[in-house]
Amino acid sequence: MNLHYGCGLTTAPSWHNCDASPTLRLQRLPLFGPLFRKLVAPRFPPEVQYGDIIKGLPLPADSCDAIYCCHVLEHLSLEDCRAALRNTYRYLKPSGLFRCVLPDLEQQVRTYAADPKPSAAGEFLSYTFLGRKTRPKTLLGIIRESLGNAHHLWMWDYKALAVEMEAVGFRDLRRCEFGDSHIAAFADVENSSRFEWAVGIEATK
Repeated sequence: MNLHYGCGLTTAPSWHNCDASPTLRLQRLPLFGPLFRKLVAPRFPPEVQYGDIIKGLPLPADSCDAIYCCHVLEHLSLEDCRAALRNTYRYLKPSGLFRCVLPDLEQQVRTYAADPKPSAAGEFLSYTFLGRKTRPKTLLGIIRESLGNAHHLWMWDYKALAVEMEAVGFRDLRRCEFGDSHIAAFADVENSSRFEWAVGIEATK
């Protein structure tokens, strides 16, 4: 079993693909689902199952050979991210591999600090998704905002996330790059563009 949580629209047949988006749940409602699929994006592929890594998935412990998440952990609060890491560790088999990719706060802060333009602060808030230029004013906009999870709640760099992962029990941590895993299945879910301005971490249970 290979688990891809927070998969969004990226799926692969060799993976169990799940996402905790409220939009996904609404799009799967028997009567109102088709309406939500028309009104609220994104439209999830049929192979995506609803699953919340924070609350726990219907999977037995020690059942996954590999687990992957990409640009997911930064959308969680600190408390929820720790719960997600604990569950990730629990679902992995002994010696199973976990890979995660997320925005690199250290790189983004360095870029901001080195930028002399007056607009640097605004650009930093935009590309880190920590600021909001506008707030929704229409009913449809408010609904989309409430169902979405675009903004970042807790940012990470390698040092900070490595400490959290080691506290859970992960070992043999390393920075990873696109396509460098010895497990071929990761190539089915990884996208090179998601490694830009990002840090990748691979760890073993």
